[in-house]
Amino acid sequence: MTDILERIRSFEKTKDFFIGIDSDGCVFDSMGVKHKECFCPAFINVMNLQGVSDAAREVWEFVNLFSKTRGINRFKALILSLDFLREHPEVKKRGVEVPRMDALREWTERESALGMSGLLREIDEHPHPDLLQARDWSEEVNLAVGRIVRNLAPFPAVPDALKQMVRHADTMVVSQTPVANIEHEWKENGIHDYVQTIAGQEMGSKAFHLKTAAYERYEPSSILMIGDAPGDYSAAQEIGALFYPIIPGGEETAWRRFVDEALPAFLDGKYRGEYEKSLLDDFHRSLPSTPHGIIHDF
Repeated sequence: MTDILERIRSFEKTKDFFIGIDSDGCVFDSMGVKHKECFCPAFINVMNLQGVSDAAREVWEFVNLFSKTRGINRFKALILSLDFLREHPEVKKRGVEVPRMDALREWTERESALGMSGLLREIDEHPHPDLLQARDWSEEVNLAVGRIVRNLAPFPAVPDALKQMVRHADTMVVSQTPVANIEHEWKENGIHDYVQTIAGQEMGSKAFHLKTAAYERYEPSSILMIGDAPGDYSAAQEIGALFYPIIPGGEETAWRRFVDEALPAFLDGKYRGEYEKSLLDDFHRSLPSTPHGIIHDF
């Protein structure tokens, strides 16, 4: 853990501007395949939800793809999905018992680095069945990702955007995906050298990444976070940084707009204010906060 954290603690400032970039769903069109083919099947299997698999799938995809919780940490997503599922009319009708995972919930509320290494340390000290079940689920997810997720290319406009960024700004991946997965995807696609550091799940929250690498080292108006989820926006807000949204379903348009319009505005000091507000308004409208209209009759 110490060695991996040192990557962001030793981040070197070389330019006046800093840009943090999320990876899954932002640079890569990977959210759909990962959640639909890896996370959700493991959710149904390990949580014993086979009897309400359609409802479980609806809930999982809402929480992780189509709502304001898109992109949250996997263990928090697990808890939230179970909470929503417990109230789903189909689950109530069939009398299926949905795990509460209270021990996992308690751990997520007091732990900041919500990765597998932290969960395993907690299991060593408090081997609660909830934690063991969460471990089994996460391991099954990782195996599925390793087996299924491949041949993913960045959104077409991303390489050009990265080339433009590095001319003017220090850059870092800011993600809640395990570091090994991010490094594999970025190296496989030949874009690894466009970022100075890759910060992932094992290094703490996205807000921690930004605070450690950029806060008080760059002017707030010279720090930009690019992301596709409200959690990315919240991380930027914590240090008073700017945010550029990649709106789900409109990723290619968003990346072209970034190159043509947003990046010049950022570099010219014209980003904060009405311009950023207009982008944020579109972003917030695109992601609902409640399952109504997504989970039928919920």
